[in-house]
Amino acid sequence: MNIPKHIAIIMDGNGRWAKKRFLPRSAGHARGVKRVKEIVEHCSSLGIQTLTLFAFGRENWQRPAEEVSFLMQLLSIYLTKEFHKLHVQNVKINFIGDRTRLDPKIVEDMLKIEQLTAKNTTINLNIALDYSGTYDIVQAVNKILAEKKYSEITEEIFNQYLLSYPSSHPDLLIRTSGVERISNFMLWQFAYTELYFVDTLWPDFDKKVLNLAVKWFSAQERRFGMTSEQLQGQE
Repeated sequence: MNIPKHIAIIMDGNGRWAKKRFLPRSAGHARGVKRVKEIVEHCSSLGIQTLTLFAFGRENWQRPAEEVSFLMQLLSIYLTKEFHKLHVQNVKINFIGDRTRLDPKIVEDMLKIEQLTAKNTTINLNIALDYSGTYDIVQAVNKILAEKKYSEITEEIFNQYLLSYPSSHPDLLIRTSGVERISNFMLWQFAYTELYFVDTLWPDFDKKVLNLAVKWFSAQERRFGMTSEQLQGQE
């Protein structure tokens, strides 16, 4: 079976999961966070090299202050406890996004986790925090302009300034909850990504649902703009 090297997931549906059970949205977020460790472990067991999770978008700051505060508390707990468990399993963890608006203590803990896991090799886990695809592109442009190194920019050069670098571009995007849009996530990187939308809410997203997504991906003919005949000629 053709396994994707890099999977990106928009973890959607925590609030709706809670609402269906007459629980506060915070209960859905707490349940959703517990899913992360299971999915990381299963991706690793499948041989997937990189997993990128969209945890908190730049637009999410517009949510009610109480909800945002709870999400930051969950992040703080994970940074001090749960991510260390992933380190034991040889997971390399990176955070991508704008760190300037996050609490300094959270940023400090993020750096510690990145340094602690820097040499781990089982799977690369990218956590997108205060991230958006447009922000990623703009920050890359600003870095290039500030360096004043190039008279001409190629796609290869531009890729090196994206926050996800040196990760490869995702082969497969999974979005849970039945919503069929990419919500400003990795706009540049998704140029040839296969998009898989599933009705399952993120707190219910388990190994079986992930296996179905990977099986679906393996059946796709990835052309990258070429004809089937051209692809066959490369085999």
